[in-house]
Amino acid sequence: MKYRVRHRTVYEYAEPVTVSHHAARLKPRITPGQLRDHWSLAIAPEPAVRKMRTDYFGNRVCFFSVQELHTRLEIEAVSEVRVQPGLPADPALSPAWDDVAQALREPATDELLEAYPYVFESPHVRPSPELVTLAGPAFEPGRPLLEAVCDLNRLIHRSFTFDAEATTVGTPIEDVLRERRGVCQDFSHVMLGCLRSLGLAARYVSGYLRTHRAGEPGEALVGADASHAWLSVFCPGFGWVDFDPTNDLRPGFEHITVAYGRDFADVSPVSGMIVGGGEHRVDVAVQVEPL
Repeated sequence: MKYRVRHRTVYEYAEPVTVSHHAARLKPRITPGQLRDHWSLAIAPEPAVRKMRTDYFGNRVCFFSVQELHTRLEIEAVSEVRVQPGLPADPALSPAWDDVAQALREPATDELLEAYPYVFESPHVRPSPELVTLAGPAFEPGRPLLEAVCDLNRLIHRSFTFDAEATTVGTPIEDVLRERRGVCQDFSHVMLGCLRSLGLAARYVSGYLRTHRAGEPGEALVGADASHAWLSVFCPGFGWVDFDPTNDLRPGFEHITVAYGRDFADVSPVSGMIVGGGEHRVDVAVQVEPL
């Protein structure tokens, strides 16, 4: 399936900004199931400095600096990608989850070493006994890893309510667990915390969902028309396998991957610092259309 993605971010400042420095992670990744045919990034005002580089996690990042007075900053990324995921792995054929956790304690192969950084806590994901308790019903000893993760994915989907007003980007997992409300970022952080609390490797994935217009076949997924988040769990012999707890499914043709990281802090679409500006407003619009 081929898509055109438009991701537009507009900052409106109450007072002039004298200088701003930003990092934009908006370039879709090339993966075994995804090809990128085109990508462009328009920034207004025109930055005085603009450079691309690859971060630790393999994401492409545009660093730019606007050094003229401005009260509005507009960033628009346009991409064309082809999504062609392979056949889904059979969960019943995956190794036992506790054997995988044991192997990750002392990684002895290149495959395990690649996954090792995603076993530990990160700024937004701290393992805890409460997260182990939440995951417990799905992770009986000796159960196939992917079967257990499928059940955990379903458990979080059913136990938490999608509420765009309930949390912010900085809401800790503990608050989400208590209130049982949040958005895709929160549900992904909770599931990452469950998996890492059990000694498993899991990474945060940022991206987009296909936009369904009125009259089109198919059901719109929760999280469309904005940046979306899900996660991948590492399974020896299967590699990284994606799960979307917000929609209780295994991502396929309607998920477009942009960046990987330990949690949201590693993959924020646009981040940075400014001098001046006072209060500000941010408007974000995402449109994903099949070609």
